[in-house]
Amino acid sequence: MTLPRFQEILTVRPLDHTTVERAAETAPSWLADLRQTGFDYFEKLSMPTGAEEEWRYVDLDFQLTDFGLPDVAGMSLAADSDLSSLTEYAGIARIVDGFVVDAYCDTPGVTVSKLAGQIDDGDPVLRDSLGRMIPPDLDIFAAAHRAFATDGLVLHVGRGVVVEQPIVVDMQVTQAESVSFPHLSVVLDTNAEVSVIVIMRSPDGQRSVVVPQLELAVGDGARLKLVTSQHWGDATTAIAQQRMVLGRDSTGRLGEVGLGGQLGRLDLNVDLVGDGSSSELVGLYFGDGEQVFDYRVVVNHHGKNTRSDVFLKGAVEDQAESVFSGLLKIWPDATRTSTFETNRNLVLSDGAKAHSVPNLEILCDDVICGHGSSVGPLEEEHMYYLMSRGLSHERAQRVLIRGFFDEMIQRLPVSGLEEPVRAAVTAKFITAQLEGRL
Repeated sequence: MTLPRFQEILTVRPLDHTTVERAAETAPSWLADLRQTGFDYFEKLSMPTGAEEEWRYVDLDFQLTDFGLPDVAGMSLAADSDLSSLTEYAGIARIVDGFVVDAYCDTPGVTVSKLAGQIDDGDPVLRDSLGRMIPPDLDIFAAAHRAFATDGLVLHVGRGVVVEQPIVVDMQVTQAESVSFPHLSVVLDTNAEVSVIVIMRSPDGQRSVVVPQLELAVGDGARLKLVTSQHWGDATTAIAQQRMVLGRDSTGRLGEVGLGGQLGRLDLNVDLVGDGSSSELVGLYFGDGEQVFDYRVVVNHHGKNTRSDVFLKGAVEDQAESVFSGLLKIWPDATRTSTFETNRNLVLSDGAKAHSVPNLEILCDDVICGHGSSVGPLEEEHMYYLMSRGLSHERAQRVLIRGFFDEMIQRLPVSGLEEPVRAAVTAKFITAQLEGRL
């Protein structure tokens, strides 16, 4: 008899009602209700297919129930180049296999709470913020996250508190054949300010599924900067879901670095609810081998006099594939909106593909908006210019790749990751050159 995959590992539980019921035994009623709602949708929903527009170009050849939910956190990974480059920070937290294993920040006015161990209704911030932005009926991954998230981290910055140094969240997957649901909620009260760096990683060659959720609530006049640096291992499937809601005159600046994973998907939704609020998303991705990067970005302008800017650059080589689908939606009362969306792609190999689909939906007058995208190889004119100055073909390519990504690296809203990100991007390209894959 062949055991199901999750039974071959001792420290995992199945994704079924027994796991939800067991968690409910020690959880407060509000949390048990959240999990039960998630499980109800989990049972109704099925795995998405490429026939659905939102999952077009993506092949999911597994079921979530093929994987087991870790019962305990595995051994933490050694520090990587991202972590080693961050020498000054106000606090740090580690989430391993969905469990918050440590977290601290000693800045007055900042609290860091974890979900595990909450047995009463005593923490109103935790109760009111956790799992409130991403609906469980979004898809089966959101439902599973709501039902089976083992733990969660809530970072709360009090009214008027300004945190000078970034807070680092090290999100890891360490166990093979596992599915985990790491969760981070960031709550900024009125006029608060904080920077957050989230590092996502797992070992190469270790098959796993991870469904991170980031919920970002930015209060009136508050300012949030958040960078996500994604370095999942080459056999990890990552389905990340992220929501940000902005209050009056607030600012949310997001940075995205996508380099790892077999499949790296980001489903990002930004809601500019308050009048005068603004958001920015800048980032880069670079796929090689058979990697797939799938970015789905929706920016909703609800308030008046709001501004947003989305700018992503990516490159693919070998048989890698990238997808960018962006929607800027201006709702009926969102007058004096200003919004732009740009996606640039380099296709470096004949077998690689990039799909770029920017969209606008405008439901009111008195707005300024625009979008643009491009897909193509390195510019022959630029190559000719550099080679005419004595650079070899390979060297000229490297100069152009570095320049292409440096614009995004320099614009990341939180500093500290420039060198490791630049080194990782350069290493991907040079390795492909040296192995004759370009």
